[in-house]
Amino acid sequence: MRAALYQAAGVVTVEDVPDAAVAEPTDAVVQVLRSCICGSDLWSYRGIVTRAAGGRQGHEFLGVVTDVGAEVTSVRPGDLVVAPFTWSDNTCPACAEGLQSKCDNGGTFGAPGTDGGQGEAVRVPQADGTLVVVPGGVDGVDDARLTALLALTDVMATGLHGAVLAGVTEGSTVAVIGDGAVGLCAVLGATQVLGAERVILMSRHADRTALGRTFGATDVVAERGAEGIAAVRELTGGRGVPFVVEAVGTPESWEMALGMARAGGHVGAVGIPHQMPELPLFPIVRSHLTVGAGIAPVRRYLPDLIDRVTSGRLDPSPVFDLTLPLERVAEGYAAMDERRSIKTMLAG
Repeated sequence: MRAALYQAAGVVTVEDVPDAAVAEPTDAVVQVLRSCICGSDLWSYRGIVTRAAGGRQGHEFLGVVTDVGAEVTSVRPGDLVVAPFTWSDNTCPACAEGLQSKCDNGGTFGAPGTDGGQGEAVRVPQADGTLVVVPGGVDGVDDARLTALLALTDVMATGLHGAVLAGVTEGSTVAVIGDGAVGLCAVLGATQVLGAERVILMSRHADRTALGRTFGATDVVAERGAEGIAAVRELTGGRGVPFVVEAVGTPESWEMALGMARAGGHVGAVGIPHQMPELPLFPIVRSHLTVGAGIAPVRRYLPDLIDRVTSGRLDPSPVFDLTLPLERVAEGYAAMDERRSIKTMLAG
């Protein structure tokens, strides 16, 4: 089979690799119908994070089950399934608390020694606890909804998780820092899932701003740093916002998040901090802020989100603005790195 491999900073190739196959009785094999490139994939592509050459790429995919291990009972060959970007047994204490991304027996697709989502097929460990079946199968889902379902594997669930961590409530005002796919999906999750009334999106890119408004952003602030904080406070009568979603993970984005939160406010952080921001504790203590952070337990959200997508009540598919075949994956990485694409889908 063919799969995308990381070779060096700025270099991703597609090569022949061993076919995905059942190795444990709890495994399943999924033929990939759709996969995509994540903003977090760009950290190694840009040389910010070091990884070994030859590693599999990608952690977001959906497809059709082609084989299952002897102990797998919840999926069978022919099922259309959505996979979270991490696998989990869904039975351990962490999973029971809805923290499947910290499963005692879990892992991440694309990690060393595992199959990546950017390939023709994937071995899925802990298939019963990981994969979620889409009702109706491939024949019951049109192309647009198949694309929308792909967004659930990471960015839609992660954006929603940020809003949940922030404690967003119905009718509330929220600020979202980050206009990448996760930030945009945080807008969608805050408005269409959690019922926020006002969402201030920090964005200075015209295409992302337009999509953010389509997803429910009522205000857009282009300024950054102290100017951005001041602009948000001006929009909120000087007080700041009660809920902030931090979807970037840099020291600068954290500074803005803490600065624009009102006294007693909440920050929900899902931006991966590759640059290791050091949080100043005094502003948090002084302003009585509550900070929640975590890698999204996508499996926790999938049943509800799949139902919303298949019933037509939720459509995150517009985050994909470029579609390429797997063999042209390098073009997708370049397009996202250069901000010519919000999120690239691999299909066909």
